[in-house]
Amino acid sequence: MATRSGSLDPGVLLYLMEDRGMSAADLTDLLYRRSGLLGVSGESGDVRVLVASGRPEAREALDVFVYRLSREIGGLAAALGGVDRLVFTAGVGENSAEIRAGVLQACAWLGAELDVEANRVGAEIITTPASRLQGLVLPTDEQIVIARAAVEVLRLSRV
Repeated sequence: MATRSGSLDPGVLLYLMEDRGMSAADLTDLLYRRSGLLGVSGESGDVRVLVASGRPEAREALDVFVYRLSREIGGLAAALGGVDRLVFTAGVGENSAEIRAGVLQACAWLGAELDVEANRVGAEIITTPASRLQGLVLPTDEQIVIARAAVEVLRLSRV
């Protein structure tokens, strides 16, 4: 996440409270506003800024981000008994060829074969025809989904 922490051992929170004297408000600020990509990089929570940065901390934040995504995909693949498609969507998924490439390279064990040129231009299918795991880039329009849901709630409230 840009500024929020991912999974965290609860013992870390106890250590920060007991040994570092952090209050609940301090922890809230740390976990919601100073963690994630920003916390690791010390620069930004914006993937575009980190990709453009030459700082090793920015590279580390991106590498951790790809690692965590890949780890979650692996866990879900195990729970589902396999995966045949990965869909990249929303801000990072639709716009960061670097993140998509890193994730698909990490998923080579699932049969992913990245089509470098298709990924670079943001094609809908970014894996080779021989890839057992298909990688897709699909645009999303979260505002229209929210608007439609709001209209439905209003329509139902009149019945």
